[in-house]
Amino acid sequence: MSGSDAPGAVEGLEHLERARALARNGWGWVHPNPMVGCVIVRDGAVVGEGWHAEVGGPHAEIAALERAGSAARGATVFVTLEPCNHHGRTPPCSLALLDAGVDRVVFGARDPGPESGGGAETLRRAGVDVVGPVWDDALARAENPAFFHVARHGTPYVALKLAMTLDARISATRGSGTPITGPEAQAEVHRLRSGFDAVMVGARTARTDDPRLTVRLAPAGRTPPRRIVVDPSASLSADAALFDEKEIAPVHVFTRVDAPESDMERLEARGAHVHPVSPGPGGLDLEDVFRVCWDTGIRSILCEGGARLGASLIGARRVQRFYLFLAPFTLGASGVPAFPDGAARIGQEAFRLACPPERHGNDALLVLDHEEE
Repeated sequence: MSGSDAPGAVEGLEHLERARALARNGWGWVHPNPMVGCVIVRDGAVVGEGWHAEVGGPHAEIAALERAGSAARGATVFVTLEPCNHHGRTPPCSLALLDAGVDRVVFGARDPGPESGGGAETLRRAGVDVVGPVWDDALARAENPAFFHVARHGTPYVALKLAMTLDARISATRGSGTPITGPEAQAEVHRLRSGFDAVMVGARTARTDDPRLTVRLAPAGRTPPRRIVVDPSASLSADAALFDEKEIAPVHVFTRVDAPESDMERLEARGAHVHPVSPGPGGLDLEDVFRVCWDTGIRSILCEGGARLGASLIGARRVQRFYLFLAPFTLGASGVPAFPDGAARIGQEAFRLACPPERHGNDALLVLDHEEE
């Protein structure tokens, strides 16, 4: 990045922050596409705003241009992601900006797509003053972590959610569910679910909590997330609550290849998609699990426990983000630890805060992103 492109040299970055806030309106509606926001400014006044509201719908720049109308000519465009440069579900935003006659484009993050990227260069060649990427890599990824991970690695993006006490306990005793967080934090978890392709739990959590793993306490979003159970022995009960809405939100059960065939057939008869995979540390070979997920179109996964599955994901270096909900009480030494004995050590520099801590009712939320190597 040249000196003139450095964030400190860019005027009006408050408009880019506004665009970032607008982009987040797309959570749950645009994945696997990125959330993008746009603000158009002319003569110091905002003349148009927009965000990518749904897959297949107008991109953020198009929505903002429609609101700006003729006032876009000669204006500066602040957009969180480099304008796209390809014909996909919609025409290239780079060409729409040229047609509108804008003078300047300031963008936060470079588009990593081999087809969609390159809009900045198209605009520059046409004589538009282009500044960006303004954000560093960590900030760019924090806004659209799954999008950037999939573009770079071609594997499912995995976030691990843990609700725990101040002494890092997730339950009072083994085999029993203990409410940890309050209703506000629980609503936030449901909102998070809406932005993922799938929600995952281990067999013990499925047995103990009998969760539905659907989105009920927040807007449902574009597509209900699929439900995944990592169940090496195919022990999931046919009466599990997961099956109540299987037609709307499919249930995927991963078992060992040598699990009892009768149990796999029992789960299939109940409506589950059963995937036998190789055994591995903690029960299953997680690389096989994620390969199957990828092949079935699952690009992002929110794992909601339990502790053993979380430890396996950490040990396999498969956690790209932590959502840590902290409740202001303790359960003592008899409580079930969020990070069990034998869990892999996480280095001090492995994760960083993705955003400032949030308050949800009486609980706190820390969001940590894995540092790219």
